[in-house]
This record gives sequence, structure tokens and C-alpha cells, in this order.
Amino acid sequence: MIRAELSNINHPEFGVVTIPLPIPKEQYDSCVELLESLEIGDASNQDCHLDELHCPWPVLNQLEGAQVNLDELDYLAKRLDSFDDGEVAQFQAMAEKLGLTSLKDLINLSFCCQQATVITDFSDLESVGRSHYMNLNGGCASLEELENVDGVESALLLIEGNQGVVTPYGVVYDNGMQLEQLYDGKHLPCYIHDDTVLSLGLLSKGEPEDTKNTTTWLYLPATRKQLERGMLRSGIQDPEDMCFQVGSSEFPMEVDVALDFKQESIFDLNDLAWAVARLDRDDLQKLGAVVALAEPENASQIRCLAKNLDLFEFAPGAHTPSEYGIYMIQESGHFEYDPDLDDYYDYEKYGQQHMAQESGAFTDRGYVAYHGTVSLEVLMMGETHQEEQTFQIGGM
Repeated sequence: MIRAELSNINHPEFGVVTIPLPIPKEQYDSCVELLESLEIGDASNQDCHLDELHCPWPVLNQLEGAQVNLDELDYLAKRLDSFDDGEVAQFQAMAEKLGLTSLKDLINLSFCCQQATVITDFSDLESVGRSHYMNLNGGCASLEELENVDGVESALLLIEGNQGVVTPYGVVYDNGMQLEQLYDGKHLPCYIHDDTVLSLGLLSKGEPEDTKNTTTWLYLPATRKQLERGMLRSGIQDPEDMCFQVGSSEFPMEVDVALDFKQESIFDLNDLAWAVARLDRDDLQKLGAVVALAEPENASQIRCLAKNLDLFEFAPGAHTPSEYGIYMIQESGHFEYDPDLDDYYDYEKYGQQHMAQESGAFTDRGYVAYHGTVSLEVLMMGETHQEEQTFQIGGM
């Protein structure tokens, strides 16, 4: 965990706030509010003075005294949070070698530093050579390939044939690495750090959908301020001019099929992501079956279904009345099943009788039935409509 002490350089009398990095999602809004109380923390501008940085990566101390942007600082912290010890050495050594002192350059370095080789222990040349081979091959190699690598010879060729640079983090060989400008200073590259249900790239409708360098990414579920600042950072002033590029989705396949992302509101999609994020693996499978049964038309309706899964009976893997009967008697918990009496159970007959008494259907995931007191249409309209329906029924 990194701690950054930030202040307003124009008003030092306002004091200092300490921000944890990476910022936990549940603390994001309060951190932004703390900065806003100092009249800093703009979504795009570098208006935060970094007084002091408490972190385990000494090379980042060069940022102290600079003007920084909160989201850039948070993004870099997320990148480094995922690094192993080898990547940390590569990042710090290359940052030292190249003399990088800006957040933009450090963010870009985090995507390519893995190409470099850093030697911290010359007594184990076999390990050095194998690591160097991996670095030259994008960090990937089969066990068979590694077994055929003469690590000592590879290490000696590296040391004798290249000009290493001594840094506090080891002797670094760049292997021809180029500092690519993946980050242009405005649009942070797509990077999923925590539990993200849906990643969306914000684009202006005038931009082609395959545009990479002009996309602002949001990771849902997000807090209100994360959404607002993402839209501000994108530079899109009119929500009507906004369209989405889907990066990744953890929604059940049935949900993805039901959604028309070109028509959905970012806020409705975020509310749905919050609802889905609270579900475990079994409930996600159940949601897929429920969506197949209910045939919702938008994110708001799917969210209502996700919040009311307890109103549905789901028999995973059941595709016949007999399989449904087996599930109900053996696994549903509604009965005390006695395996010694298994030959006497008529699973198919029970399944058929039960299906005749409820509103259900077989789906690709299994059998699902709705047991609510209002119609599915009313259920998907939300709590307000359900209350109105209940009131009307009571009045009648």
C-alpha cells in the first residue's frame, strides 16, 4: 500500500490530505471529496502537489515535489500492485536508467519494462540466463524450451555482448526496449485491477469503435464519482454523444445477449453491475436461466431480476421432467430424501405434476420456475410498480 500526501500548492494553508494507493473502491468518493475541500483533485489536470510519498518503491520518490493527477497516480499504483519481485526490479532499474520522472512516462514504462533483464545476483548465472530467455520471448516459454536453454551460456553472452547499466536495483540490460506511448496523457489504457463485472470504453459517436488511443475506460461497478470523473476525462460533454465499447464482461451470456449497449444508460449498466457483483457463482448461473425465462429488454429489468432471485426455483442441469423431479426430491431441500426408498420414487411423474402447478421452462442451464406473487412483467418494472400493483389488488 502506498500513501500519498497531497496539498494545494497555491494554498498551503489549506493543509494536507493523505490518500491510500491504490484507492479502495469504497473509499474513492471520500478521497475525492477530501481533495475537493482543498480545491484540488481535478479529473484531468495535474493540480495536486505531491508533498511526500510513502511506498516500497524508492524510484517513485522522484515524484515528490511534482504536480500530479489523482487518477494517474492511482492507475500507476494499480499497475505496480500487480507486479512480482522480478517486474518490480525491471521497472525500477529501467526508470533509473532512463531518468523517468513523470507519471506519463512511468505509466508507459509499466507496460514494457518486462522486456529488460536485471541482474541482482551474478552467482546464479543459470537462473539469470533462463530469465533473460523469458524476457526476450515476451515472458512466455514452455517447459521444454526452458530445459533446452543453456542458462549459463545465455547469461555470459548477455554480460559480454551488451552494455549493462549499474543501478541501485541491479545491473540492467534494456534488450532494445522502446518506451512506447500507450498512454497519451489523457486516455489511460484499459487495465482491470480489481473485481470488475463490466469494462466499458467511452467513445464519442463520431469516433470509430476500434479506436484505441481516444478511449476512456470505466470499470463497473463504479462509484458515482468514478463515473462522473471518467466522463469528464473522456471530454464528452453531451451524454447523447456517448457510445460504449465493451472490453470485458462477467455477465452471464444470456445477459450479454439481452443487452443493447447502444441504447443503455451508463448509470443503468452500473446499477446492474452492482447487483451482479453481489452474486456468487451459483447465483450467476441462476441469473442466466432466469433471464432466459423472463426475456427482459434492458439493464434495469435485468437488475430487478438479479435482486429477486429468491423468487425463482432453479434446478441446474435439469432438462427433462424426470431430472427436475430428481432435483426437487434429492437436492432442493424441500424433502427428506431417503436413498433406501429410491426405487419407489416416480421422479418423472412428480416433475410433471410440479411443472403443471408453476410457471417455468427448461433453459440451456436447467429448469427454472417463477414463484412470485406478481407477474414477471410487474416484477421487472421495479419496486415502485410492485407497490402500486399490490395496493390496487388490496383495494379490489
